Amino acid sequence: MTASFDPLVLNVLYACMGGILTLLFMWLGCKVFSHIVNFSIPEQLAKGNQAVGLMIMGMFIGIGTAMGLVIGLGLN
Repeated sequence: MTASFDPLVLNVLYACMGGILTLLFMWLGCKVFSHIVNFSIPEQLAKGNQAVGLMIMGMFIGIGTAMGLVIGLGLN
């Protein structure tokens, strides 16, 4: 089935699907983490809790790294 598509179109499709899956898994990870801990992440951020802020920053770095790798390797 994939032989009928242009390889460039397939690579872009793979990169988009990988990016969507990456965002989905990171969102799911944040929800699971939010249910495991016994505090509200938005409330702690509003109070200025730096540890929670660093955790959110780490998630954004993880999203950026994963998306970059998925897109970079998908379009290779």
